[in-house]
Amino acid sequence: MKHNFDRFQLKSFLIDGLESEGITLPTDIQERLIPAIKNGQDVIGRSQTGTGKTLAFLLPMLNRVKAGEPTTQFIITAPTRELATQLFEVCKSYASFSEEPITAQLIVGGTDRLRMIEKVKQQPHIVIGTPGRILDMLNQQALKPAFVEGLVVDEADQMLDMGFLEDVDLIAARMHEKLQLLVFSATIPEKLKPFLQKYMKNPKQVEVDAKGASPKNIHHWLIPDRDRNRKDILVKITKVLNPFLAIIFTNTKESADDVYQTLQSKGLNVDCIHGGMTPRHRKKVLKRLQDAEIQYLVATDLVARGMDIKGISHIINYEIPTELEYYIHRVGRTARAGWDGIAMTLYGRSDQRSIEKLEKQGIHFTHKELKNGEWVTIEKRVAPTQKPLNTQGAHPMKPKSKQKIKPGYKKKAKKEMEQREQRQRRLTRRKG
Repeated sequence: MKHNFDRFQLKSFLIDGLESEGITLPTDIQERLIPAIKNGQDVIGRSQTGTGKTLAFLLPMLNRVKAGEPTTQFIITAPTRELATQLFEVCKSYASFSEEPITAQLIVGGTDRLRMIEKVKQQPHIVIGTPGRILDMLNQQALKPAFVEGLVVDEADQMLDMGFLEDVDLIAARMHEKLQLLVFSATIPEKLKPFLQKYMKNPKQVEVDAKGASPKNIHHWLIPDRDRNRKDILVKITKVLNPFLAIIFTNTKESADDVYQTLQSKGLNVDCIHGGMTPRHRKKVLKRLQDAEIQYLVATDLVARGMDIKGISHIINYEIPTELEYYIHRVGRTARAGWDGIAMTLYGRSDQRSIEKLEKQGIHFTHKELKNGEWVTIEKRVAPTQKPLNTQGAHPMKPKSKQKIKPGYKKKAKKEMEQREQRQRRLTRRKG
């Protein structure tokens, strides 16, 4: 049977890997980038999560690996240990279908450094890791850059936010001039552009529309807090939900810890993950997630960027993200593999502008509220910019004021206004 990926002329073991995952149709970004990457062209892929960008670069890279040569040929950098580990697992899975062994090595913090140096000295075909550790391996001369053909910078804007772009710059500077650079990012901030211009040669640029990144089978709910304590509202929500797995997103580590402690005190099966935790603890939480031992996970946007956690039925935005593109990253964790998903967002008076911006991006919200333990659809709340007036100029809910106006009030007010204007003109003339 002819496969939809056949037209890319990929090696047969990669087609076998795709079939094992039930993947038959390339996504938009795969369609547009696989040929360019396969041919060695520099690439900038601007895309949100859930667009299939991982396979867009992994498939053509694995296709190009010279399995018979014991050299490191490709390096993939990721901003977090979790994302690097996920990329490594996907790479290992597809490489396992090759008859000739293709080796890959994960390089992240929180592991035995000396042992890692020894493994890297064996020159695995593909190295995947965080920038700091990869740079360390180069400095130790364990990782040999001479034969590296391609460097991937995944989630480049997050690299910039977390202060890792300098390390990536130092890594790229160690490579030869013919290095192929593949950069993937949800946004291209101004501060990222000098790096791109420094190392890239006529890159192929592809942008996948953010509207396509939020699956159609996600139901977006807005839940007003009505100036009440959000933790109380969240506890009530958890009482009526029975999710397979729900992720509760907060904007800060402090908020995540606070929400986690509240839900834990209510006896819920909950855990927490954010950048302030030790690598060992984060690894333990991810293992519990993979084993489906957690029903509620409180998290910061660390998890939203690129992490592939299976079985997420609900997303709860405890707070609307400060950077609105993170909304797509968050909700993109659910409604995968044909399943439906619900994204609930708590909001207050100050969130109206953010909601309007999301609606302009094509997000259709349904306004919901919990009443007597049941979800009820309510009318969209509009925060007026000023109090509405009736035709007589009075507030519609209040009777006309009966306050008496003193005789000659308007004439007196007009005279005072003219006097003020005269004083102002005299002051202006003096200054001139």
